[in-house]
Amino acid sequence: MLNISLEIESIIEQALTEDLYLGDPTTTATIPDGLEGTAILLSKGHGIVAGLPVALGVFQRIDQSLKTEAWIEDGDHLEPEIRIAKIQGPLSAILMAERTALNFLQRLSGIATETARYIQAVSGLGVRIVDTRKTTPGLRTLEKYAVTIGGGKNHRHNLGDGILIKDNHIAALQRQGITLEEVVRRARVHAPHSLRIEVEVETITQATEALNGGAEILLLDNMGLEDMRKVVELVKGRALTEASGGITLENVRAVGETGVDIISVGALTHSVKSMDISLDIE
Repeated sequence: MLNISLEIESIIEQALTEDLYLGDPTTTATIPDGLEGTAILLSKGHGIVAGLPVALGVFQRIDQSLKTEAWIEDGDHLEPEIRIAKIQGPLSAILMAERTALNFLQRLSGIATETARYIQAVSGLGVRIVDTRKTTPGLRTLEKYAVTIGGGKNHRHNLGDGILIKDNHIAALQRQGITLEEVVRRARVHAPHSLRIEVEVETITQATEALNGGAEILLLDNMGLEDMRKVVELVKGRALTEASGGITLENVRAVGETGVDIISVGALTHSVKSMDISLDIE
């Protein structure tokens, strides 16, 4: 279960401020003070729920007198007409919180659901599906949490989580006459000893140079399947291999069958479709 940390409280506060900084004149003009009722969060499709504690936290942030009751938990499977949770209390507060709560719940459930599809697609291969830093600004913690609910793993949460030497790092230094192998060795000298060094490579030649420099992870960027197999054979366990770029549900199994250890999928967070979940007043 997700703990509502100070960071997540801040995310909720910011989202509510975005929606309510001018108030809610519609609700104020139409809903009498003291009118109470019950609302139900209802699934409209198939998927995996994620972010329910955040959604319910939105209602509590609007009005602590609201009573919330969850009937399922993050990670549970959804079908149409599944009753997810109940909110009781002042209807004006429920209506003010509705859209923000649904935005969190729909998007995070969509991420968990899409991640689960990728996990199912590579079932039995032993390869890890991981996310990327291609997340919605300000929502990375929640979106990466949703990936784990769907069965995936997290890549770097931020730039400080590891050494990832990408094409532009390499290009900048090669203009100074520094080879890829030397770039990797330089990183090892200057980087904290506790961080692994990952290098983005596009060719078998680059993979060889990075490996000779001491790379611990090779990120195979938009590499063809046959070249991926050759790099996996070249590495022979001396480093981890990560496939990235152009990964889809249609090709992810073929990529996994090359023998790579990790497949990173930006689509888990940057282009996912939100789940259809509604809030209905009873």
